[in-house]
Amino acid sequence: MGQQKLKGKHLRAIQYASNKAISLAVQIMAKHYKHTSMQEQLILLEDIKNNYSKYLTDAILSPIAKVFQPEVDVKRKQIELLAEAKEFNVFGRQHISSNAYQQMRWAMKLPVVHSGAMMPDAHQGYGLPIGGVLATNNVVIPYGVGVDIGCRMSLTIYPIQPTFLKRYEYQIKQALKEYTNFGTGGELGIVQEHEVLDRIEFTATPLLKQLHGKASRQLGTSGSGNHFVEFGTVQLLSDNPFDLEAGDYVGLLAHSGSRGLGATIANHYTSIAKEKCLLPSPTQNLAWLDLNAQEGQEYWLSMTLAGDYAKACHDQIHYHLAKALGIKPIAKVENHHNFAWKEKQFDGTECIVHRKGATPAGKGVLGIIPGSMTANGYIVQGKGEYGSLQSASHGAGRQFSRSKTKAKITGSQLKKILQKENVSLIGGSIDESPIAYKNIEDVMKSQTNLVDILGTFSPKIVRMDKA
Repeated sequence: MGQQKLKGKHLRAIQYASNKAISLAVQIMAKHYKHTSMQEQLILLEDIKNNYSKYLTDAILSPIAKVFQPEVDVKRKQIELLAEAKEFNVFGRQHISSNAYQQMRWAMKLPVVHSGAMMPDAHQGYGLPIGGVLATNNVVIPYGVGVDIGCRMSLTIYPIQPTFLKRYEYQIKQALKEYTNFGTGGELGIVQEHEVLDRIEFTATPLLKQLHGKASRQLGTSGSGNHFVEFGTVQLLSDNPFDLEAGDYVGLLAHSGSRGLGATIANHYTSIAKEKCLLPSPTQNLAWLDLNAQEGQEYWLSMTLAGDYAKACHDQIHYHLAKALGIKPIAKVENHHNFAWKEKQFDGTECIVHRKGATPAGKGVLGIIPGSMTANGYIVQGKGEYGSLQSASHGAGRQFSRSKTKAKITGSQLKKILQKENVSLIGGSIDESPIAYKNIEDVMKSQTNLVDILGTFSPKIVRMDKA
Protein backbone atom coordinates (compact mmCIF):
# COMPACT_ATOMS: atom_id res chain seq x y z
CA MET A 1 0.00 0.00 0.00
CA GLY A 2 3.06 2.20 -0.31
CA GLN A 3 3.37 2.54 3.46
CA GLN A 4 6.87 3.28 4.75
CA LYS A 5 8.40 0.23 6.49
CA LEU A 6 9.24 0.48 10.20
CA LYS A 7 13.01 0.35 10.76
CA GLY A 8 15.47 0.43 13.61
CA LYS A 9 16.29 4.10 13.11
CA HIS A 10 12.64 4.99 13.73
CA LEU A 11 12.61 3.00 16.95
CA ARG A 12 15.89 4.40 18.20
CA ALA A 13 14.37 7.87 17.74
CA ILE A 14 11.77 6.99 20.42
CA GLN A 15 14.47 5.56 22.74
CA TYR A 16 14.24 1.88 21.85
CA ALA A 17 17.85 1.17 22.85
CA SER A 18 18.16 -2.63 22.94
CA ASN A 19 18.44 -4.82 19.88
CA LYS A 20 15.95 -7.20 21.43
CA ALA A 21 13.27 -4.50 21.79
CA ILE A 22 13.86 -3.27 18.22
CA SER A 23 13.74 -6.77 16.75
CA LEU A 24 10.52 -7.67 18.59
CA ALA A 25 8.85 -4.36 17.66
CA VAL A 26 9.67 -4.72 13.96
CA GLN A 27 8.48 -8.36 13.85
CA ILE A 28 5.24 -7.80 15.79
CA MET A 29 4.29 -4.62 13.96
CA ALA A 30 4.92 -6.27 10.56
CA LYS A 31 2.80 -9.28 11.44
CA HIS A 32 -0.09 -7.80 13.44
CA TYR A 33 -0.16 -4.09 12.57
CA LYS A 34 0.71 -4.09 8.87
CA HIS A 35 -2.43 -2.08 8.02
CA THR A 36 -1.64 0.56 10.68
CA SER A 37 0.32 3.65 9.68
CA MET A 38 3.90 3.92 10.83
CA GLN A 39 3.02 7.02 12.89
CA GLU A 40 0.34 5.08 14.77
CA GLN A 41 2.74 2.17 15.28
CA LEU A 42 5.34 4.51 16.77
CA ILE A 43 2.78 6.11 19.09
CA LEU A 44 1.76 2.64 20.29
CA LEU A 45 5.34 1.48 20.70
CA GLU A 46 6.28 4.60 22.65
CA ASP A 47 3.33 4.02 24.96
CA ILE A 48 4.46 0.42 25.52
CA LYS A 49 7.90 1.71 26.51
CA ASN A 50 6.52 4.37 28.88
CA ASN A 51 3.62 2.33 30.31
CA TYR A 52 4.82 -1.28 29.93
CA SER A 53 2.61 -2.55 32.81
CA LYS A 54 -0.56 -1.95 30.77
CA TYR A 55 0.64 -4.41 28.14
CA LEU A 56 2.18 -7.22 30.22
CA THR A 57 -0.89 -9.42 29.75
CA ASP A 58 -1.57 -8.45 26.14
CA ALA A 59 -1.53 -11.57 23.95
CA ILE A 60 0.37 -9.82 21.15
CA LEU A 61 2.31 -6.94 22.73
CA SER A 62 3.46 -8.49 26.02
CA PRO A 63 6.86 -9.66 24.61
CA ILE A 64 7.77 -6.02 23.89
CA ALA A 65 6.43 -4.83 27.25
CA LYS A 66 8.50 -7.42 29.13
CA VAL A 67 11.68 -5.98 27.63
CA PHE A 68 10.97 -2.69 29.41
CA GLN A 69 9.90 -4.32 32.68
CA PRO A 70 12.68 -3.69 35.22
CA GLU A 71 14.32 -6.75 36.66
CA VAL A 72 13.29 -7.14 40.26
CA ASP A 73 16.36 -7.18 42.43
CA VAL A 74 15.38 -9.95 44.78
CA LYS A 75 17.91 -10.10 47.55
CA ARG A 76 18.30 -13.67 48.61
CA LYS A 77 18.28 -14.17 52.30
CA GLN A 78 21.46 -15.68 53.65
CA ILE A 79 20.90 -18.95 55.51
CA GLU A 80 21.66 -18.68 59.20
CA LEU A 81 24.02 -21.18 60.75
CA LEU A 82 23.47 -22.76 64.14
CA ALA A 83 24.82 -20.64 66.99
CA GLU A 84 26.88 -23.59 68.22
CA ALA A 85 28.37 -26.49 66.29
CA LYS A 86 26.73 -29.83 66.98
CA GLU A 87 28.90 -32.34 68.80
CA PHE A 88 30.75 -34.89 66.67
CA ASN A 89 33.12 -37.76 67.36
CA VAL A 90 36.77 -37.50 66.38
CA PHE A 91 38.96 -40.57 66.00
CA GLY A 92 42.71 -40.02 66.30
CA ARG A 93 42.43 -36.33 67.23
CA GLN A 94 46.20 -36.19 67.79
CA HIS A 95 46.73 -36.94 64.08
CA ILE A 96 44.36 -34.23 62.79
CA SER A 97 45.40 -30.65 62.10
CA SER A 98 43.53 -27.78 63.73
CA ASN A 99 42.43 -26.32 60.36
CA ALA A 100 40.75 -29.61 59.37
CA TYR A 101 39.10 -29.84 62.78
CA GLN A 102 37.79 -26.27 62.52
CA GLN A 103 36.51 -27.00 59.04
CA MET A 104 34.46 -29.86 60.46
CA ARG A 105 33.14 -27.62 63.23
CA TRP A 106 31.84 -25.19 60.62
CA ALA A 107 30.13 -28.08 58.82
CA MET A 108 28.44 -29.06 62.06
CA LYS A 109 26.81 -25.61 62.20
CA LEU A 110 24.72 -26.25 59.11
CA PRO A 111 21.00 -26.28 60.01
CA VAL A 112 20.48 -29.42 57.88
CA VAL A 113 23.03 -31.53 59.79
CA HIS A 114 21.98 -34.54 61.83
CA SER A 115 25.39 -35.86 62.96
CA GLY A 116 29.03 -36.10 61.95
CA ALA A 117 32.41 -37.68 62.62
CA MET A 118 36.08 -37.32 61.69
CA MET A 119 38.36 -40.17 60.73
CA PRO A 120 42.01 -40.35 61.88
CA ASP A 121 43.32 -39.67 58.35
CA ALA A 122 41.38 -36.39 58.14
CA HIS A 123 42.97 -33.30 56.63
CA GLN A 124 41.73 -30.03 55.15
CA GLY A 125 39.67 -30.12 51.97
CA TYR A 126 37.14 -27.98 50.11
CA GLY A 127 33.98 -27.51 52.15
CA LEU A 128 34.08 -30.76 54.11
CA PRO A 129 37.49 -32.00 55.28
CA ILE A 130 38.81 -35.13 53.62
CA GLY A 131 38.12 -37.80 56.20
CA GLY A 132 34.95 -36.01 57.27
CA VAL A 133 31.62 -37.84 57.50
CA LEU A 134 28.41 -35.82 57.56
CA ALA A 135 24.81 -37.00 57.92
CA THR A 136 22.17 -34.54 56.71
CA ASN A 137 18.39 -34.40 56.67
CA ASN A 138 17.15 -35.05 53.10
CA VAL A 139 19.69 -32.79 51.42
CA VAL A 140 22.86 -33.63 49.53
CA ILE A 141 25.99 -31.47 49.53
CA PRO A 142 27.93 -31.86 46.25
CA TYR A 143 31.20 -30.75 47.86
CA GLY A 144 30.42 -33.04 50.79
CA VAL A 145 30.77 -35.84 48.26
CA GLY A 146 33.72 -34.26 46.48
CA VAL A 147 34.81 -33.53 42.93
CA ASP A 148 35.99 -37.08 42.18
CA ILE A 149 32.59 -38.70 42.72
CA GLY A 150 32.73 -42.38 43.64
CA CYS A 151 36.49 -42.51 43.97
CA ARG A 152 37.25 -46.01 45.23
CA MET A 153 39.78 -48.63 46.20
CA SER A 154 39.74 -52.08 44.61
CA LEU A 155 41.97 -55.01 45.49
CA THR A 156 42.07 -58.24 43.49
CA ILE A 157 43.77 -61.27 45.01
CA TYR A 158 45.43 -63.92 42.81
CA PRO A 159 46.40 -67.48 43.81
CA ILE A 160 50.06 -66.83 43.01
CA GLN A 161 53.18 -66.84 45.15
CA PRO A 162 54.81 -63.40 45.63
CA THR A 163 57.91 -64.61 43.79
CA PHE A 164 55.83 -64.00 40.64
CA LEU A 165 56.39 -60.26 41.10
CA LYS A 166 60.17 -60.58 40.82
CA ARG A 167 60.19 -63.25 38.14
CA TYR A 168 57.80 -61.33 35.84
CA GLU A 169 58.73 -57.80 36.84
CA TYR A 170 59.41 -56.71 33.27
CA GLN A 171 56.11 -58.09 31.96
CA ILE A 172 54.19 -56.48 34.85
CA LYS A 173 55.76 -53.08 34.16
CA GLN A 174 55.00 -53.36 30.46
CA ALA A 175 51.39 -54.27 31.19
CA LEU A 176 51.05 -51.31 33.56
CA LYS A 177 52.49 -48.96 30.96
CA GLU A 178 50.28 -50.32 28.19
CA TYR A 179 46.97 -50.81 30.01
CA THR A 180 46.83 -47.94 32.47
CA ASN A 181 46.66 -44.22 31.80
CA PHE A 182 46.72 -41.34 34.27
CA GLY A 183 45.97 -37.64 34.35
CA THR A 184 43.45 -35.12 33.09
CA GLY A 185 41.98 -36.12 29.75
CA GLY A 186 43.82 -39.45 29.73
CA GLU A 187 42.53 -42.21 27.44
CA LEU A 188 43.65 -45.79 26.80
CA GLY A 189 43.15 -45.43 23.06
CA ILE A 190 41.44 -48.82 22.66
CA VAL A 191 37.79 -49.66 22.06
CA GLN A 192 36.18 -50.95 25.24
CA GLU A 193 32.77 -52.28 26.15
CA HIS A 194 31.05 -52.17 29.52
CA GLU A 195 27.39 -52.27 30.47
CA VAL A 196 27.68 -48.94 32.29
CA LEU A 197 28.03 -47.16 28.94
CA ASP A 198 24.60 -48.50 27.90
CA ARG A 199 22.85 -47.17 30.99
CA ILE A 200 19.65 -45.24 30.28
CA GLU A 201 20.70 -42.61 32.84
CA PHE A 202 23.03 -41.18 30.20
CA THR A 203 19.90 -39.90 28.46
CA ALA A 204 18.25 -38.52 31.62
CA THR A 205 19.69 -34.98 31.54
CA PRO A 206 21.32 -32.76 28.91
CA LEU A 207 24.55 -32.79 30.94
CA LEU A 208 24.76 -36.58 31.06
CA LYS A 209 24.02 -36.82 27.33
CA GLN A 210 26.90 -34.43 26.72
CA LEU A 211 29.27 -36.46 28.92
CA HIS A 212 28.65 -39.91 27.44
CA GLY A 213 31.36 -39.57 24.79
CA LYS A 214 33.99 -38.51 27.32
CA ALA A 215 32.99 -41.37 29.63
CA SER A 216 33.42 -43.85 26.77
CA ARG A 217 36.88 -42.53 25.90
CA GLN A 218 38.15 -42.37 29.49
CA LEU A 219 36.87 -45.78 30.60
CA GLY A 220 39.55 -47.76 32.42
CA THR A 221 41.81 -44.80 33.15
CA SER A 222 42.85 -43.03 36.35
CA GLY A 223 43.22 -39.48 37.61
CA SER A 224 46.35 -37.65 38.68
CA GLY A 225 47.62 -36.84 42.18
CA ASN A 226 47.36 -39.75 44.60
CA HIS A 227 45.68 -42.18 42.21
CA PHE A 228 47.60 -45.37 41.53
CA VAL A 229 47.58 -48.92 40.19
CA GLU A 230 50.03 -51.24 41.91
CA PHE A 231 50.99 -54.87 42.24
CA GLY A 232 52.11 -56.19 45.61
CA THR A 233 51.91 -58.98 48.13
CA VAL A 234 48.79 -59.84 50.10
CA GLN A 235 49.04 -61.55 53.47
CA LEU A 236 45.74 -62.97 54.66
CA LEU A 237 45.02 -63.89 58.26
CA SER A 238 43.35 -67.19 59.08
CA ASP A 239 40.06 -65.51 59.99
CA ASN A 240 39.06 -64.15 56.57
CA PRO A 241 35.73 -64.19 54.68
CA PHE A 242 37.20 -65.42 51.39
CA ASP A 243 37.50 -69.09 52.43
CA LEU A 244 41.19 -68.83 51.64
CA GLU A 245 44.06 -70.28 53.59
CA ALA A 246 46.13 -67.86 55.63
CA GLY A 247 49.30 -66.92 53.82
CA ASP A 248 50.83 -64.89 51.02
CA TYR A 249 49.30 -64.07 47.65
CA VAL A 250 49.76 -61.59 44.80
CA GLY A 251 47.45 -58.58 44.82
CA LEU A 252 46.52 -55.78 42.42
CA LEU A 253 45.35 -52.58 44.12
CA ALA A 254 43.91 -49.55 42.33
CA HIS A 255 42.76 -46.13 43.52
CA SER A 256 40.86 -43.88 41.13
CA GLY A 257 37.42 -42.42 40.50
CA SER A 258 34.91 -41.22 37.93
CA ARG A 259 37.27 -39.10 35.80
CA GLY A 260 35.91 -36.16 33.80
CA LEU A 261 32.35 -37.46 34.16
CA GLY A 262 32.34 -37.07 37.94
CA ALA A 263 34.27 -33.80 38.00
CA THR A 264 31.89 -32.12 35.55
CA ILE A 265 28.82 -33.34 37.46
CA ALA A 266 30.32 -32.10 40.74
CA ASN A 267 31.15 -28.64 39.46
CA HIS A 268 27.83 -28.22 37.64
CA TYR A 269 25.66 -29.06 40.63
CA THR A 270 27.88 -27.23 43.10
CA SER A 271 27.25 -24.06 41.09
CA ILE A 272 23.50 -24.68 41.24
CA ALA A 273 23.66 -25.39 44.97
CA LYS A 274 25.57 -22.17 45.64
CA GLU A 275 23.03 -20.21 43.63
CA LYS A 276 20.08 -21.65 45.54
CA CYS A 277 21.66 -21.97 48.97
CA LEU A 278 23.31 -18.76 50.15
CA LEU A 279 25.65 -19.57 53.03
CA PRO A 280 28.02 -17.32 54.96
CA SER A 281 31.77 -17.67 54.65
CA PRO A 282 33.52 -20.04 55.33
CA THR A 283 30.70 -22.54 54.69
CA GLN A 284 29.90 -21.51 51.12
CA ASN A 285 31.30 -24.73 49.64
CA LEU A 286 28.82 -26.68 51.76
CA ALA A 287 25.80 -25.46 49.80
CA TRP A 288 23.20 -28.20 49.47
CA LEU A 289 20.46 -29.44 47.16
CA ASP A 290 17.06 -30.54 48.46
CA LEU A 291 16.38 -34.11 47.41
CA ASN A 292 12.72 -33.26 46.90
CA ALA A 293 13.68 -30.67 44.27
CA GLN A 294 14.50 -31.42 40.64
CA GLU A 295 18.15 -30.36 40.99
CA GLY A 296 18.62 -32.64 43.99
CA GLN A 297 17.09 -35.59 42.19
CA GLU A 298 19.21 -34.92 39.11
CA TYR A 299 22.38 -34.77 41.19
CA TRP A 300 21.51 -37.99 43.03
CA LEU A 301 20.90 -39.82 39.76
CA SER A 302 24.11 -38.39 38.26
CA MET A 303 26.17 -39.15 41.38
CA THR A 304 24.94 -42.74 41.40
CA LEU A 305 25.83 -43.15 37.73
CA ALA A 306 29.29 -41.63 38.32
CA GLY A 307 29.86 -44.07 41.18
CA ASP A 308 28.96 -47.01 38.96
CA TYR A 309 31.20 -45.59 36.24
CA ALA A 310 34.11 -45.40 38.71
CA LYS A 311 33.58 -49.08 39.50
CA ALA A 312 33.50 -49.81 35.76
CA CYS A 313 36.87 -48.08 35.35
CA HIS A 314 38.30 -50.36 38.03
CA ASP A 315 36.70 -53.40 36.40
CA GLN A 316 38.49 -52.55 33.15
CA ILE A 317 41.85 -51.84 34.81
CA HIS A 318 41.82 -55.20 36.58
CA TYR A 319 40.48 -57.05 33.53
CA HIS A 320 43.11 -55.70 31.10
CA LEU A 321 46.04 -56.33 33.45
CA ALA A 322 44.95 -59.85 34.40
CA LYS A 323 44.41 -60.73 30.74
CA ALA A 324 47.80 -59.32 29.72
CA LEU A 325 49.58 -61.34 32.42
CA GLY A 326 47.48 -64.49 32.10
CA ILE A 327 46.36 -64.56 35.72
CA LYS A 328 42.90 -65.22 37.22
CA PRO A 329 41.50 -63.77 40.47
CA ILE A 330 40.16 -65.69 43.44
CA ALA A 331 38.88 -62.79 45.57
CA LYS A 332 38.15 -59.09 45.39
CA VAL A 333 37.65 -56.26 47.90
CA GLU A 334 36.42 -52.83 46.82
CA ASN A 335 34.70 -49.79 48.27
CA HIS A 336 33.68 -46.24 47.39
CA HIS A 337 34.62 -43.10 49.20
CA ASN A 338 33.59 -39.61 47.96
CA PHE A 339 29.97 -40.66 47.85
CA ALA A 340 26.65 -40.25 49.65
CA TRP A 341 24.36 -43.00 50.93
CA LYS A 342 20.86 -43.12 52.42
CA GLU A 343 21.38 -44.78 55.79
CA LYS A 344 19.58 -45.03 59.12
CA GLN A 345 21.37 -43.51 62.09
CA PHE A 346 21.54 -44.59 65.74
CA ASP A 347 18.16 -42.96 66.47
CA GLY A 348 16.41 -44.54 63.48
CA THR A 349 16.49 -41.37 61.35
CA GLU A 350 17.20 -41.95 57.67
CA CYS A 351 19.91 -39.51 56.63
CA ILE A 352 22.11 -38.72 53.67
CA VAL A 353 25.58 -39.81 54.81
CA HIS A 354 28.42 -38.05 52.99
CA ARG A 355 31.75 -39.86 53.20
CA LYS A 356 34.38 -37.55 51.75
CA GLY A 357 37.51 -39.63 51.84
CA ALA A 358 36.06 -42.14 54.30
CA THR A 359 35.48 -45.89 53.97
CA PRO A 360 32.06 -47.44 54.63
CA ALA A 361 32.42 -49.64 57.73
CA GLY A 362 28.98 -51.05 58.40
CA LYS A 363 28.94 -54.36 60.28
CA GLY A 364 30.53 -57.02 58.07
CA VAL A 365 31.30 -54.60 55.23
CA LEU A 366 34.69 -55.22 53.60
CA GLY A 367 37.11 -52.48 52.66
CA ILE A 368 40.72 -51.71 51.81
CA ILE A 369 42.67 -48.92 53.51
CA PRO A 370 46.02 -48.21 51.78
CA GLY A 371 49.07 -46.55 53.34
CA SER A 372 51.48 -44.96 50.86
CA MET A 373 53.61 -46.13 47.93
CA THR A 374 55.91 -47.88 50.40
CA ALA A 375 53.62 -48.58 53.40
CA ASN A 376 51.28 -51.48 54.00
CA GLY A 377 47.59 -51.20 53.26
CA TYR A 378 44.96 -53.09 55.27
CA ILE A 379 42.07 -55.34 54.29
CA VAL A 380 39.36 -54.60 56.85
CA GLN A 381 35.88 -55.55 57.92
CA GLY A 382 33.58 -52.96 59.44
CA LYS A 383 32.19 -53.24 62.97
CA GLY A 384 29.16 -51.02 62.37
CA GLU A 385 30.14 -48.38 64.93
CA TYR A 386 27.45 -45.68 64.98
CA GLY A 387 29.81 -43.25 66.69
CA SER A 388 31.76 -43.01 63.41
CA LEU A 389 28.58 -43.12 61.32
CA GLN A 390 29.70 -46.63 60.38
CA SER A 391 32.83 -45.29 58.71
CA ALA A 392 36.61 -45.63 58.85
CA SER A 393 39.60 -43.88 57.27
CA HIS A 394 40.20 -44.23 53.53
CA GLY A 395 43.97 -44.20 53.86
CA ALA A 396 46.80 -42.79 55.95
CA GLY A 397 45.88 -39.19 55.11
CA ARG A 398 48.24 -36.37 54.21
CA GLN A 399 50.31 -34.71 56.90
CA PHE A 400 52.00 -32.28 54.49
CA SER A 401 50.55 -30.37 51.56
CA ARG A 402 52.01 -30.92 48.11
CA SER A 403 54.06 -27.72 48.28
CA LYS A 404 55.44 -28.56 51.74
CA THR A 405 56.30 -32.08 50.63
CA LYS A 406 58.23 -30.76 47.63
CA ALA A 407 60.17 -28.49 49.98
CA LYS A 408 61.07 -31.38 52.28
CA ILE A 409 62.36 -34.00 49.85
CA THR A 410 64.29 -34.31 46.60
CA GLY A 411 63.94 -36.78 43.76
CA SER A 412 67.15 -38.54 44.75
CA GLN A 413 65.96 -38.91 48.36
CA LEU A 414 62.72 -40.45 47.13
CA LYS A 415 64.69 -42.95 45.04
CA LYS A 416 66.65 -43.99 48.13
CA ILE A 417 63.44 -44.55 50.09
CA LEU A 418 62.03 -46.68 47.28
CA GLN A 419 65.22 -48.73 47.05
CA LYS A 420 65.24 -49.30 50.79
CA GLU A 421 61.64 -50.50 50.74
CA ASN A 422 62.18 -52.58 47.57
CA VAL A 423 59.48 -50.71 45.65
CA SER A 424 59.65 -49.98 41.92
CA LEU A 425 57.86 -46.76 40.89
CA ILE A 426 56.62 -45.97 37.38
CA GLY A 427 55.81 -42.28 37.15
CA GLY A 428 54.83 -40.55 40.36
CA SER A 429 56.14 -37.27 41.70
CA ILE A 430 57.86 -36.12 44.86
CA ASP A 431 54.66 -34.53 46.20
CA GLU A 432 53.34 -38.10 46.59
CA SER A 433 56.42 -39.20 48.54
CA PRO A 434 55.79 -41.44 51.55
CA ILE A 435 56.77 -38.57 53.87
CA ALA A 436 53.66 -36.67 52.70
CA TYR A 437 51.48 -39.17 54.56
CA LYS A 438 50.71 -39.95 58.17
CA ASN A 439 51.94 -43.18 59.70
CA ILE A 440 49.36 -45.76 58.66
CA GLU A 441 50.09 -47.82 61.78
CA ASP A 442 49.10 -44.87 64.00
CA VAL A 443 45.96 -44.32 61.94
CA MET A 444 44.94 -47.96 62.26
CA LYS A 445 45.50 -47.92 66.03
CA SER A 446 43.08 -45.00 66.25
CA GLN A 447 40.23 -47.00 64.70
CA THR A 448 40.43 -50.42 66.31
CA ASN A 449 36.81 -50.06 67.42
CA LEU A 450 35.73 -49.25 63.85
CA VAL A 451 37.24 -52.13 61.83
CA ASP A 452 38.81 -55.56 62.19
CA ILE A 453 41.98 -56.29 60.20
CA LEU A 454 41.78 -59.33 57.89
CA GLY A 455 45.07 -58.96 56.08
CA THR A 456 47.65 -56.60 54.60
CA PHE A 457 48.74 -55.45 51.17
CA SER A 458 52.38 -54.45 50.59
CA PRO A 459 53.07 -52.47 47.36
CA LYS A 460 55.96 -53.60 45.17
CA ILE A 461 55.43 -52.27 41.62
CA VAL A 462 53.61 -48.93 41.64
CA ARG A 463 52.24 -46.98 38.66
CA MET A 464 51.16 -43.33 39.07
CA ASP A 465 50.77 -40.20 36.97
CA LYS A 466 53.67 -38.46 35.17
CA ALA A 467 55.21 -41.66 33.79
